[in-house]
Amino acid sequence: MKKTANPSQADIKGQLSAFDRAGLLRLVQDLHAASKDNQAFLHARFGIGDDVLRPYKSIIGKCLWPDIFKNQTPSVSKAKQAISDYRKAIGRPEGLAELQVFYCERAAGFCDDIRMDGEAFLAALVRIYEQALKSAVALPYDERDALVARLDAVRRVSCNFGYGVSDDMNTLFAEYVSDDC
Repeated sequence: MKKTANPSQADIKGQLSAFDRAGLLRLVQDLHAASKDNQAFLHARFGIGDDVLRPYKSIIGKCLWPDIFKNQTPSVSKAKQAISDYRKAIGRPEGLAELQVFYCERAAGFCDDIRMDGEAFLAALVRIYEQALKSAVALPYDERDALVARLDAVRRVSCNFGYGVSDDMNTLFAEYVSDDC
């Protein structure tokens, strides 16, 4: 077996070609047992479980609305990583939109609850808000309407946030959602 300093996907693919069905099943079993992230990925990829979004929402919720009385701090990067991980696992448009809307709800709720006004946190909220609007309006109307209503609620909660968040959200909402929604 040839060893390289920087193994690549091609190296892994070459090794996988030597596996039989039983070997591949053991590999997947080992990956599943190795970490909760792997479990969430595999459950989402194969549509296993009651709610494949639950582990991703749990991460987003903990990262964007931490327990400040336990000195926990918000982590935008970890919350965004949960959305990215879901996208890699399965990336169904309705699931992606749900996670993005949930991100916005949690971030706006946290800001409103503790009067947080961190510029980077709010800038990330506006970026994800735009992504959520894009994702929601691309869905069929029966799936879209509830998500757009939730994003409108986020926009309304955010009206008193600093750094022009309200203006940005109003502009984005008007750009992506017609008046008759």
